[in-house]
Amino acid sequence: MAMFGGGSPRPMIAALSRIYPQAEQWSYLLLRVAAGAMLVPHGWPKLMAGPAAVAAGTMTRRGIEPVYAAAWIAIVLETVGAACIVLGFLTRPIALLLVIEFAVIVKSHLYAGWGVGGGGAEFAFLWLMVFVYILARGGGRYSVDAKFGREF
Repeated sequence: MAMFGGGSPRPMIAALSRIYPQAEQWSYLLLRVAAGAMLVPHGWPKLMAGPAAVAAGTMTRRGIEPVYAAAWIAIVLETVGAACIVLGFLTRPIALLLVIEFAVIVKSHLYAGWGVGGGGAEFAFLWLMVFVYILARGGGRYSVDAKFGREF
């Protein structure tokens, strides 16, 4: 097997080769659901605090403008958008918006630093990469998008 050759790699356990395609679908579902579910704890406190508090605190401190609009966008994406990612509903449009949000977050965190003792830019970057993957892949087989037979 060539290291960078075309085609699929040979299964390490040949007896499981029939299971791998289904496992791929289930693992993507797990990733998508986990990503959406793990985003809710970031959005829910913002929703409870309200956009004015988020704008005055986090957004202003990070230098994100316009603060009030950015606060509303973050709240909606991290609550409603997270639910859409979990369900696989409007997956690509929501993932695109989350990619944009996390690109802004990564940029704002870069000034504070990267890595241990830094500003946490690597954590936001990991989120960014997860949502780039979801954007590229869409809802997958087990999604509301697939149920409707439509994906953007």
